[in-house]
Amino acid sequence: MTNVSNIKKHKKPYYFSRIELSIILSTYSTRVANGEWRDYALDNSHQSALFSIYRHAHETPVLVIEKRRLRTGSNPVFLLHDRHKTLNKSNSLQHVITYLNRLPRLIYAR
Repeated sequence: MTNVSNIKKHKKPYYFSRIELSIILSTYSTRVANGEWRDYALDNSHQSALFSIYRHAHETPVLVIEKRRLRTGSNPVFLLHDRHKTLNKSNSLQHVITYLNRLPRLIYAR
């Protein structure tokens, strides 16, 4: 019976916590205010939660912040992906956000 409950436990959707989502949205809102990003999407599965960032609403995501479950009871791993590769991987969301904030930004002529 323990095996059945463990299987069901792993099939539950995996989410960002309220604090994690607040940290991500804080960075996201700054970039939206600067005109760099326009839209986002949240997605989840039993193994990961995804925050996808879009420059335009009808494109593929420019960046994806992923919270991945490794094993039951272990700390999650946070990853930052662009369209082609993993840019950063850490046990701390703050490290991933710091890396994201150091990435080059577009400069718009006004």
